Amino acid sequence: MSAQTDTRQKITVRKLAQMKRDGEKIACLTAYDASFARVLETAGVDIVLVGDSLGMVVQGKETTLPVTVEDMLYHTQCVAAGLGGEQGRALLITDMPFLSFTSQEEAVRNAGAFMKEGGAQMVKLEGGADQAETVAALNRNGIPVCAHLGLQPQYVHKIGGYRVQGRERSDAEKMLADALLLQEAGADLMLLECVPDILAKEITVALDIPVIGIGAGAACDGQILVLYDILDISMGLRPKFSKNFMASAGSIEKAVSDYVSAVKQGQFPAAEHVFE
Repeated sequence: MSAQTDTRQKITVRKLAQMKRDGEKIACLTAYDASFARVLETAGVDIVLVGDSLGMVVQGKETTLPVTVEDMLYHTQCVAAGLGGEQGRALLITDMPFLSFTSQEEAVRNAGAFMKEGGAQMVKLEGGADQAETVAALNRNGIPVCAHLGLQPQYVHKIGGYRVQGRERSDAEKMLADALLLQEAGADLMLLECVPDILAKEITVALDIPVIGIGAGAACDGQILVLYDILDISMGLRPKFSKNFMASAGSIEKAVSDYVSAVKQGQFPAAEHVFE
């Protein structure tokens, strides 16, 4: 049971928390430039993420690891302009790229640049309990944080590839514990990637902050996909958890609007997009 949000109302951390309490689904997409950002803003996307996925879908790299702070700052500035800056409705999140938060001081400095110079309103960082102190440091400095658990692309060589995470009970218990710890440290949002739907539901219920899923089932408070995947223009195969919304849309604008509607109405993700 959910109600469509007022598309004119600015999306803030407080608004996202209210959407979770009200049972209203949160629609999120990635963007990397001003033109696509404008399409997303017009379509009523709630959260726009400048993902380090740009390394793969924009730069043509094999992983996200080569993406730099300078890359992220440039693309954040582009997307912020397309969203209309502080006058735009969507909340703008920027990924902290690989090795950009190896210390609390470095994390605060880089995240501060994304906000002060780039126009971001939140940063996202990968990592579990080991990043709790960094999340707390960002929180103390007034920087909103989206934590990221499950499949973490920056750890691709450590975990041995892009695989579903949390299928073993011990791994699931650790992920839930990490999620609670990161929330306690001050995270405002949680992203779960490639997690079994039963575990994603458990974490979503346990947390007070909104949980956004990508390949994490329908029970999450919201969904995010890579824009290029829903438009069927990504290099390589489209992931199981994604859907080609361009196939029946006829235009980019309609494809994005259809995605937003599908998330809001609980029609996406469907069973074929979920991991068990």
